[in-house]
Amino acid sequence: MADGATNGVAQAAGRTKERHPLVRLWRYATGHRRRMVWAAAATTVNKFADVAPELLIGAAVDVIVQGGDSFVSRLFGVEDRFDQLLVIAGINVVVWVIESLFQYIAERGWRNLAQSIEHDARVDAYGHIQDLEVAWFEDNSSGGLLAVLNDDVNQLERFLDTGAATIIATFWNVVLVGAVFAVTSWQLALLAFVPIPVIVLGSVRYQRLLAPLYTRVRDRVSDLSSTLVTNLGGITTIKAFTAEDREAARVRRVSDDYRVANREAIKRSSAFIPMIRMAILAGFTCTLLIGGALVLDGTLEVGIYSVLVFMTQRLLWPLTDLGETLDLYQRGMASTRRILDLLAVRPTMVAGTAELAEPVRGELTFAGVSFGYADGPDVLAGIDLHVPAGATHAVVGATGAGKSTLVRLLLRFADPRSGGVLLDGIDVRSLSYAGLRRSIGYVSQDVFLFQGTVRDNIAYGRPDASGGDIRAAARLAEAHEFIVELPAGYETVVGERGQKLSGGQRQRISIARAILRDPAVLILDEATSAVDNETEAAIQRSLARVAEGRTALVIAHRLSTVRHADRIWVLERGRIVEAGTHEELLDVAGLYAALWRVQTGEAVAATG
Repeated sequence: MADGATNGVAQAAGRTKERHPLVRLWRYATGHRRRMVWAAAATTVNKFADVAPELLIGAAVDVIVQGGDSFVSRLFGVEDRFDQLLVIAGINVVVWVIESLFQYIAERGWRNLAQSIEHDARVDAYGHIQDLEVAWFEDNSSGGLLAVLNDDVNQLERFLDTGAATIIATFWNVVLVGAVFAVTSWQLALLAFVPIPVIVLGSVRYQRLLAPLYTRVRDRVSDLSSTLVTNLGGITTIKAFTAEDREAARVRRVSDDYRVANREAIKRSSAFIPMIRMAILAGFTCTLLIGGALVLDGTLEVGIYSVLVFMTQRLLWPLTDLGETLDLYQRGMASTRRILDLLAVRPTMVAGTAELAEPVRGELTFAGVSFGYADGPDVLAGIDLHVPAGATHAVVGATGAGKSTLVRLLLRFADPRSGGVLLDGIDVRSLSYAGLRRSIGYVSQDVFLFQGTVRDNIAYGRPDASGGDIRAAARLAEAHEFIVELPAGYETVVGERGQKLSGGQRQRISIARAILRDPAVLILDEATSAVDNETEAAIQRSLARVAEGRTALVIAHRLSTVRHADRIWVLERGRIVEAGTHEELLDVAGLYAALWRVQTGEAVAATG
């Protein structure tokens, strides 16, 4: 997995590294075990029927040579040679029908099983990562995760689709053919089976050689996915800085790394089949020459000899598929390891079980809160902040002061190192995620709209909302007027991340989305910092109406947007240095007043 994604599963991989990925897959696929057994049983019956025609060929040769003394004559009491051939032909028809029927059952079983496990693995992995804390995503690349959810899951599906059945069929092929040899001629059995230890030992050796090579291939896939996802998301920046050639070279570089990793794996795996062919040649030649000599000496019947010649090829030739199967196996196991390592990652934050009493009042308290990222220094230190229910409070300060970190702690995207964040007097760590976040409407600076219609995006927090409620929320957000002017009105598709809309339009749809949820607490995180003055004025009017009757916490850089707040908290380097109304803070002539003068131009005018 690329960069951070590798770190994200390192701990889980350490806990499970002693287990073979095939064992881990068997444990994971508990609900599919019965289907696995049925598919394996169908493959087994198919292989039993698949071996029978060679025996029937030998029986037919025996009939032609021996006549009334043939095995078929002795078994069925049929004297006439043609009648004996009719018996063999009838048995052959039954065998072929059985073989074809169970081939169908087995192939359908394995393919459906592969699709089901692929589906479950993808859905389980996606559902699992959604339960991980936000900080985990900051340490893991989206491209690396996409490689696991898509490419690795597909690799596992390819192995289950064909590789597993081939392994089972090869096993039964060796067992059944070995039984025929053992019954007929132990000398030829010994000679025919001589190549098998060479092939098995070679397979084990190649498995060990290929495992790290295919792990490297999977890592290169993650790197390539990360690069492509990042570049496609930043295509406008690439064009704005005329960096197309540089980024094309970057993609070429990581794609070449992937190609080189595959080349090394291919070089190893491609050498496997020629080695098997040489072993097959040795076994087949021994059977052909020594078996023929035994027939000439009269110690081996011609029919049996025919069976053994065919059986030698039946025994050894399918082993050439081991090269491709081994390739699928190693790719599948490398992918299985990555999928299950991802599923083994445990969240460091655990949701509480308490629920808020209804109706939620919306009282917010930060009591002695300190917070820092990983092992770094505190970015918040000793924060004591109280927002009464129904009040509108603002938090302001320079970039990097820790304003947005307060929001992360309130939404419980992270936990403080010390102190507590309380909603209606209850520590948010004891609340269920759904209970906590259901009570909060969040509007961020970086608005994210999903591919879909305007209606879908407004109703995202309340999918069952009526059309009237959606339009009412849009009117409160001063979005209704521009929405009805869109080509399809509320049914207009906004494009990926809302790229068909302007920044101000996206922001107002985001506000409508928060309003529709009717939260007790409304959080505005730099909601107007990236819009023009006209849009800002519209948003301010809508927010003033929306904030009535609910608690509002406004994170702002522009002080003009919070001058009417009931109370303003001023942060500097993670500490609260001032608090009061707009007028009180101006009278104090401290940091807030200095920021106000800079933003209104008074400081510049005074200097001039």
